[in-house]
Amino acid sequence: MRVYHFTSAKYAVEDIQNQRLKIARINELNDPFELLAADLLDKRDRQAFAKFKNQMNEKFGIVCFSGSWESPLLWGHYADRHMGIALGFDVADEKLIEVNYTTMRPKVKFDQQTRKVINSLQVLDSLIRTKFNEWQYENEYRMYAQLDKAEQKDKLSFIKFSEDLILREVILGINCVKPMQELRKLVSAKFSKVKVVKAGMALRKFKVIEDRSFREGI
Repeated sequence: MRVYHFTSAKYAVEDIQNQRLKIARINELNDPFELLAADLLDKRDRQAFAKFKNQMNEKFGIVCFSGSWESPLLWGHYADRHMGIALGFDVADEKLIEVNYTTMRPKVKFDQQTRKVINSLQVLDSLIRTKFNEWQYENEYRMYAQLDKAEQKDKLSFIKFSEDLILREVILGINCVKPMQELRKLVSAKFSKVKVVKAGMALRKFKVIEDRSFREGI
């Protein structure tokens, strides 16, 4: 499936150069309800679940994608106010988790003696798929990453490009100042069959589209 990862121009260039993506830690995600989307009325459950979240944060991270790059909100929120870049990848379907958007917080069962989450891995999988429905403009897909198998540098974790994560597109934001030819040269030195384009504004809709005036030879 083709999915898109939004970031600043600086980090996009580093991603292309190093052929990797930064893994987001669970406790650093921008929604405080991440992995706390459970229905937790009992104070003991809240305490136990906070501990569970911290334990999962030490073991797992995620890489976030969108199913498209047309939303102005995505560019504004995740690509440095349209000054950044979207990287398009072909990702194996079985590696992607489609996020479900809902108004209801799912229930989680706890062992009454140990106060531990029952079926913790299934709970993790369910909660990592769950977000409040007002986030649905993101059309989000996620990829799990085990931190002990990730590349480490400067206390950050990265997942390498692979047959399951193939770079196919580089889209410069509407306000991105990186020269097209510079990006095309960088990409062609590292990859084959990767399309580099410039984003533009649709004339009749609130939609980001390709600016065809930046094509080769124009």
